[in-house]
Amino acid sequence: MSHYKLLSVVGARPQFIKLAAMHRAIAKIPTLKHVIVHSGQHYDFEMSDRFFEELTIPKPNYNLEIGSDHPVLQMAKCMTGLVDVFVKEKPDIILVYGDTNTTAAAAIAAAKCNFKTAHIEAGLREWDKSIPEEVNKLLTDAVTDLYFTPTETGKINLEKEGKTQNVFVTGDISLDLLYDYTPESKISVPEEPYIFMTCHRAVNTDNPQNLKQILLAAEAIAKPVIFALHPRTKKVIETHFSDWHADNVTIIDPPGFWDTQTYIKHAEFVLTDSGGIIKEAYFHKVPAVILDKQTEWVETVQEGWNVIAGPDKNAILRAVHNWKRPDYHSNCLGDGKAGMRIVEQIIQYLEKLNINK
Repeated sequence: MSHYKLLSVVGARPQFIKLAAMHRAIAKIPTLKHVIVHSGQHYDFEMSDRFFEELTIPKPNYNLEIGSDHPVLQMAKCMTGLVDVFVKEKPDIILVYGDTNTTAAAAIAAAKCNFKTAHIEAGLREWDKSIPEEVNKLLTDAVTDLYFTPTETGKINLEKEGKTQNVFVTGDISLDLLYDYTPESKISVPEEPYIFMTCHRAVNTDNPQNLKQILLAAEAIAKPVIFALHPRTKKVIETHFSDWHADNVTIIDPPGFWDTQTYIKHAEFVLTDSGGIIKEAYFHKVPAVILDKQTEWVETVQEGWNVIAGPDKNAILRAVHNWKRPDYHSNCLGDGKAGMRIVEQIIQYLEKLNINK
């Protein structure tokens, strides 16, 4: 087998989780070298360094330190910084993950520099281009070379767009970590039934009225609510709802990956607009009420484990009160072997390219 250099570009919490699983799979193949580039999109300790430490990801070889900015400027900084890295490292293939500004910027830069690209978590759609992540998905899948989709739905979406070559259904890469290893928790959770809540997507944080509906719903639930408060959401609350307080709601800083799993696993319900939390709740067989009007993870809704309520107080409360536990849980999001499937397909693809040179 030939030696190959794989270069991963990441920049936000969901990507760090995928990278951790991917790096473990790559590290099992001695002929592969893995270069890691951090865009710096998430730049504070809580959202970045902590995950690298906790998930035992090697320190990035490069950090572009693009920071927070208007999405167009953020992507421009990312692309500009990546060009120098790509030219210096000359990777055999560039791996991009998920649907952030970093994802789309890296895919575009790779295509413009004529490097092969693999999109991990390809094919997912929400059918609404007002959603920033949806635009990133479309841009990335327009220029990538290898499509690794977690679900059959993703494959179908790609087929509808005419993408039928080099499409592989692998299962969800981030769930590999949960199948592989779960450390003993160091946090304590309430003994009584509680709800774990997160909220950070732009559709809710950029629209104060949406966020208000979510906060009112949390306040109206007759159970303790543990609210992991994202920095973006915190700023909106401080600006528009500085006097908001609810006796049943305990606000905590965003927990690390493994602490998040503990909060989810022991919760009666999860309220979230996070795709990652939706998946993790499904894995733990804990119902999630989705604080958005759609989700990429349609299979979890079809099976009845997750319910779409949107940013609507009454719909959220109905979802919590009326939910009935499904009889069926198919593990439709993966079996913990996505990373190795991806690595195997990447190697096969690069071997074919070598043969055809």
